[in-house]
Amino acid sequence: MTENASAAEPLAADSAIAVVGMSGRFPGAPDLAAYWENLLGGLCSVTDFTEAELIADGADPQEVRGRDHVPAKGHLADADRFDAEVFGFNRTEAAALDPQHRLLLQTAWSALEDAGRSPLGGSARTGVYVGGGPTEHMLAAQTDPRLAASIGALQVRILTDREFLAPWVSYRLGLEGPSLTVQTACSTSLTAVHLAVQSLLLGECDTALAGGVAVDTVRKRGYVHQQGGIYSPDGRCRPFDERAGGTVPGNGVGVVVLRRLSDAIADNDPVRAVIRGSAVTNDGATKVGFTAPGVDQQTAAIVEAWAAAGLDPADAQYLEAHGTATALGDRIEAAAATAAFKGALGTGRIAIGSVKSNIGHLDAAAGVAALIKSVLMLEHATLVPNADAGRPHPELGFDDSPFHLVGRATAWPEPEHGPRRSGVSSVGIGGTNVHLALEEAPRRGDTGRPEAEGAPEVLLLSARTREGLAAVAGRLAGALRAPGAPSLADTAHTLCVGRAPLAVRGYVRAGSRAEAADLLAELASGGAAGLGGPDPLGEAWLAGDPVVREGGGRRVSLPTYPFAGESHGAYRLVPVAPVAPGTPTGEQPEQGGRSADLERDVRALIAEALGLEDTEDPEMTYFAAGGDSLTAVHLVGCLRDDFDLDVPITLFLEQLTLHEMARRIVAGQDGDDSLDALLSEFEAE
Repeated sequence: MTENASAAEPLAADSAIAVVGMSGRFPGAPDLAAYWENLLGGLCSVTDFTEAELIADGADPQEVRGRDHVPAKGHLADADRFDAEVFGFNRTEAAALDPQHRLLLQTAWSALEDAGRSPLGGSARTGVYVGGGPTEHMLAAQTDPRLAASIGALQVRILTDREFLAPWVSYRLGLEGPSLTVQTACSTSLTAVHLAVQSLLLGECDTALAGGVAVDTVRKRGYVHQQGGIYSPDGRCRPFDERAGGTVPGNGVGVVVLRRLSDAIADNDPVRAVIRGSAVTNDGATKVGFTAPGVDQQTAAIVEAWAAAGLDPADAQYLEAHGTATALGDRIEAAAATAAFKGALGTGRIAIGSVKSNIGHLDAAAGVAALIKSVLMLEHATLVPNADAGRPHPELGFDDSPFHLVGRATAWPEPEHGPRRSGVSSVGIGGTNVHLALEEAPRRGDTGRPEAEGAPEVLLLSARTREGLAAVAGRLAGALRAPGAPSLADTAHTLCVGRAPLAVRGYVRAGSRAEAADLLAELASGGAAGLGGPDPLGEAWLAGDPVVREGGGRRVSLPTYPFAGESHGAYRLVPVAPVAPGTPTGEQPEQGGRSADLERDVRALIAEALGLEDTEDPEMTYFAAGGDSLTAVHLVGCLRDDFDLDVPITLFLEQLTLHEMARRIVAGQDGDDSLDALLSEFEAE
């Protein structure tokens, strides 16, 4: 970072917002390290599918073989995988949970870890501002009567509707600030960031998660090009390029962690960039049609964001544009940006680009993908190119504008006045325009310098499985060997305060980064849980006791949890046979008596609702199997409708094994059917 960045800190700290953590998964990039390498290389990560791949994944052969079908997409690999157990979902719930929810939960967890904060609750009020797009899974699940009969229609909606994206994150991570699901079409995730910024400045929360997710389907899919439509005829998106012909759809997810800059500096947070100002506008009726963009309010969003920062748009050196590569969209965006950045008119000194050239248009996640790209460029002081960049389109007038199209990766020169700054724009169908004014982070101490001699440090690690612990150790070993690695003391501090304590644990005790990396590599290869010599703190950690590390430190960015869950699939839109009223989900038992067969069938119903293969474990309780209030409500209804059994809902509050519960249900138990009591009990947990 520059001295100028450091000098700007007192001004920014009063009203600016720090980006202290980030996480994302994008086409061709399972993490942000891969994302940066792809951006730096100008790589287009849009996938070209073969006809056989598409048909094998369920695409319509007639459509795939059509003349206007384009077999390309910004495909997100392994979008159906989910570490359900980490988040407390049973198998039935995990299968019903929309892939967007699954990915967003894991990405939010990783973003908090990247910020050096435990992903399971915390003392500071943490808000959640996120949004997503419509999905095939959601539509298929909510129109399948068999699924509704199996787990309940309300449960289906709660597990699949994008309305519940933010509440699930707040609930599963224990975050008690505002929780808003945001929808402004293509500008959703950048609007979410703007709302999070405003919430922080108003004091509604002290930390905020913001971002978006877009996974319309987990399957390999192309699209149909229509003459005059928004989609590219050749599967490539070339914003502002003379060869631009439209956009390409893509999937991805991204989340940033935000705090007031003054708080972040005081708490030694790892500030990655600074949001100096933000603004949102809508075109209203001042455009040719509902889906068309408008010049005036795009310009206003940019001007207002920089005014909020106390700066002029001409203070920027880079603009990350929305950049759909459509003829109308690029022309209007170029005109709006030229008007806003008029202080640099005719100089061509402001670089311009769009990440859509690399990964396609990620719909609700497009804005956060652009923001993360911009933060990475500020961190690396490097301007990255549009993928396959050519000459600017002559109709855009770049020759007499503030802009030049980035054609290759170049060093981002230190400005003569002030720190490096960039703008990020996002535009939504329907007219919602958003702009952020970004600035590089203030200088931060001695990260990466040779460490001084000191007392040995204990690095505490945990995971859900032994394989996960090995992966955690291996990734941390690599990070400590990398150039610019954090100090061992800061690493130990971050692991202690910034990670959730999971069931499988290990530790290493070392006096230097090199020694720690070697011991971590040994742990990753199957070594003992405690390496480097016994330590009271480490042994307490292994025993599952609460631990408090003495000595301070700073939060630093370290490798995040290596989620590697199994595939839970996704529902697809296929014709289904209707379920006749009163038809049970399993085999209909005879209703003449309370027999052993009836008890068996009741256990089977409970097992299906909880996602269990069976209920033969004599010690398994309803709570331990992942039962919750909504499942209890569903089971009460099924028992009444399918078996003519009236069961008090309070039965599910008792700590009964599933065997005993089935016996009590069949035998019949009186009780106060108090749904409020049940909900209160679960909320208390």
